[in-house]
Amino acid sequence: MARRLKPAGQDRSATTGSESPPRGTRLARMPNVDEARSESNGPPVARVEAEIAKAVVGQAEPVRQLLAALVAGGHVLLEGVPGVAKTLLAKALARTLDLRFGRVQFTPDLMPADILGTSVYRAQSGTFELRRGPIFTDVLLADEINRTPPKTQSALLEAMEERQVTLDGERLDLGRDFFVIATQNPVEYEGTYPLPEAQTDRFMMKIRVGYPEAAEEVEILRRAAARSDAHDLQAAGVETVLTRGELMALRERARRLAVAPELLDYVAQLVRGSRQLSRVRLGGSPRAGVALLAVARARAALRGAEWLSPDDVKASAPPVLRHRLVLRPDAELEGAGADELVAELLDTVPVPR
Repeated sequence: MARRLKPAGQDRSATTGSESPPRGTRLARMPNVDEARSESNGPPVARVEAEIAKAVVGQAEPVRQLLAALVAGGHVLLEGVPGVAKTLLAKALARTLDLRFGRVQFTPDLMPADILGTSVYRAQSGTFELRRGPIFTDVLLADEINRTPPKTQSALLEAMEERQVTLDGERLDLGRDFFVIATQNPVEYEGTYPLPEAQTDRFMMKIRVGYPEAAEEVEILRRAAARSDAHDLQAAGVETVLTRGELMALRERARRLAVAPELLDYVAQLVRGSRQLSRVRLGGSPRAGVALLAVARARAALRGAEWLSPDDVKASAPPVLRHRLVLRPDAELEGAGADELVAELLDTVPVPR
């Protein structure tokens, strides 16, 4: 009989991170993430949220999900209609973490060399010189990635998987902080090239950015009236609140986070259950399970916890699984959506206690 985790009514992990660990988990001393600074200003995720909020109104949950993906070492597909601050969100995130930011506008005539770079012949020296493309950065915004043909889309695959690119037979490292944020418009399909399932699966998360609430929209207008350029992050007062060293320590903390065996079984059941849904033709692969565990651990580490809770897994499931579910044709005709099926899955699979 499986050991019982703390009952939900006694689990304060979602807000404080100070509850007792599940029996049977082994705790190790976590890396120091500038502890004095964390104690005075709150958990890392709260500090980053507060700083990004100086430029982006609302969108707290997309910010948490972006941070979780970055700490977990994955990449994200950011989906939202035009004008909901997707680009501004990516720029603000990079600034708060002191990471270099690069942006590529994907168009039908974009070529792989426009992203990766190419060798240029120098007549004076009689040699070829490597001219690096915009991919050589930390945070790369691949804007409207579905507007370019698959050949150009695939130029990102090696970079996303191995954090390196190969140019003229030479492998060039992109660094551990390399992070792709690809955006796409969910309502405009004319002139687009939908991402194949195999390529979509490379993204750790698909994050949805929605419309702001009424009060938030008024605040956006107030800021627009007071400041002419919404993308001027310096004028908005956005500053670095997490250094590269702190980000690396957070990644190590997430990697070493204690996980009860029951939660490993819970993650496996969710992924396997996604393949058994009656309205799904293709569900999550084992890679989805690894991604779900990594994102859940990252969320727990960001809020300052020392072990994983079921709430971390449940909060991570929608953005990790939604783009990995391929619905049956009859389900699509009925108007079913991936988020609806993930919610059904979370209601069906028993949560460990």
